[in-house]
Amino acid sequence: MNDLSDDVAALADKSLLVLDDDAPLRIRLGRALEQRGFEVTLVSGVQEATAAVKVKAPAFAVLDMRLEDGSGLKVVEAIRDARPDARIIMLTGYGNIATAVQAVKAGAVDYLSKPADADDVVRALLAKGDASAAPPDNPMSADRVRWEHIQRVYELCNHNVSETARRLNMHRRTLQRILAKRAPR
Repeated sequence: MNDLSDDVAALADKSLLVLDDDAPLRIRLGRALEQRGFEVTLVSGVQEATAAVKVKAPAFAVLDMRLEDGSGLKVVEAIRDARPDARIIMLTGYGNIATAVQAVKAGAVDYLSKPADADDVVRALLAKGDASAAPPDNPMSADRVRWEHIQRVYELCNHNVSETARRLNMHRRTLQRILAKRAPR
């Protein structure tokens, strides 16, 4: 943490916008990033974030992808319009390739799955140029990634087991057993 704090201290502009509708996560991440030297602004929705960007475009941003009032991609566009050099990281509880590609095309420099460690976020924010941060020390297991994907499709299908099973090309009972289990580590 000390090396990262020194890197942040050397920055001319330490402004950082944290957007997440999960209040405990937003507050915990905001505190951790403040301890590392950033000047953090916490917001909980797309409208609030867009208003904050209009007041002062941040040098850095950590944005949740899926929010109650819209997509974090709209905030990426607002930040890119106001400040093209901003370094933006997308966070999401549903890591999949399609949304990662969307985020990068919109202007994010990296894409991290929740729960993201504050040090991983800082490394991604401070990565030089277009280089992405080093891989995390504790990445999600393949079982966890599969489970997250199934949960995302299940949610997109409005918790309809039959429709989710059809879209995932799996047997309905198999899907029910997977959904009944706890998330793997």
